[in-house]
Amino acid sequence: MTRERPDPSAELRASQARRRLMNEYDHLPAELRAWLATAKLQWAPRSAARAWRRALWRGLGRKRRALELMDALEAERIAREGLPYTPPGPDRP
Repeated sequence: MTRERPDPSAELRASQARRRLMNEYDHLPAELRAWLATAKLQWAPRSAARAWRRALWRGLGRKRRALELMDALEAERIAREGLPYTPPGPDRP
């Protein structure tokens, strides 16, 4: 029985993709990174940044309002998927 050897270029591409994702995450605003740390869903850095920009625009640049909009967006996505959800409490920044 012969075993196929893994493609070294595939491993390199995966490593580069992980570095790219971490680099994108590192460049997110601090408020968004803090929000992502407590988010119920996993967010890709690029989609989180896009949602954050939209929330800031809708919240007229107010970060607290943008965080509330991000919570609402996440709750909407969770409801659409039919997952259990508990709204954030007052201890959330």
